[in-house]
Amino acid sequence: MPTISGIHHISAIAGPPQQNVDFYVGLLGLRLVKKTVNFDDPGTYHLYYGDYLGQPGTLLTFFPWSDSLKGRSGLGMATATAFSVSKDSLDFWMSRFADAAYEFQAPAERFGVPVLAFEAPDGLPLELIAHLPDGDVPRAPVPHVPAEHAIRSFHSATLTIAQPENTARLLIDTFGYAEVGEEDGRLRLQAPGDAHATVIDLLGPPAERSRMGYGTVHHIAFRAKDEEEQQAWREAVASQGYNVTAILDRQYFRSIYFREPGGVLFEIATDPPGFTKDEPLETLGTDLKLPPWLEPQRERIELRLLDLHLPTEAS
Repeated sequence: MPTISGIHHISAIAGPPQQNVDFYVGLLGLRLVKKTVNFDDPGTYHLYYGDYLGQPGTLLTFFPWSDSLKGRSGLGMATATAFSVSKDSLDFWMSRFADAAYEFQAPAERFGVPVLAFEAPDGLPLELIAHLPDGDVPRAPVPHVPAEHAIRSFHSATLTIAQPENTARLLIDTFGYAEVGEEDGRLRLQAPGDAHATVIDLLGPPAERSRMGYGTVHHIAFRAKDEEEQQAWREAVASQGYNVTAILDRQYFRSIYFREPGGVLFEIATDPPGFTKDEPLETLGTDLKLPPWLEPQRERIELRLLDLHLPTEAS
């Protein structure tokens, strides 16, 4: 059986879509790599942000349900999403946030590495983990954030679970993660290999009771290299008694879903076909893209969606 190589994407519920774009592109400097709709609710955007290439392990996606209630992160949820930046980038980000009059917490240290915590405008908990070496860096997602300070990928996700040991057993025994540390009640697990976005942190009680709504994570997706591997994962997870969905076509990847023992919705998504399936790399995220089965409804769908514009600098 293969092992999971890391996080594929994380999907959350957001407030107004333009506010979402302004924050993640304008302030955080991520690239909008796909503008599509929620396939199960086509009157709602599904917005994908990531690195310039839109690679798995960098993808934070949103359903901007403006009329949803405010959520509350807590038990049975992914309660923090952490991004990787270079070791010398926290001063840049603190200055950037201060210049934009955007609140953030004082830097802290976790497992010997600096962490900068803050929240998105809708309340989604986010972190910057300053651990990557300086030097050669990939192309920056947007021109208004210097490449040497740009967000590179996810670092980790924190899951808050009533009984973390049960979730840890699934991640270790089935997914192939290994325990790499424990600090202040936080159990750190890491996937094997040298991919990015390999870390999952588990926290236990005390914690608030969660409530799904804007500002919370809907689900976390793990990587499968192709459909054959995904099918093997489906069979392995089902054999342990989990209620796993059929393989679903998400246009840019194939997906299966199930709830882990602590209640967090897990997805296993394929790396291919990727976001250049229906538009060139150079213009990713420019036009509204619909799957073939929704294309006949394009005019009606576009009438229900608010126009979005990309910011060119911090909003």
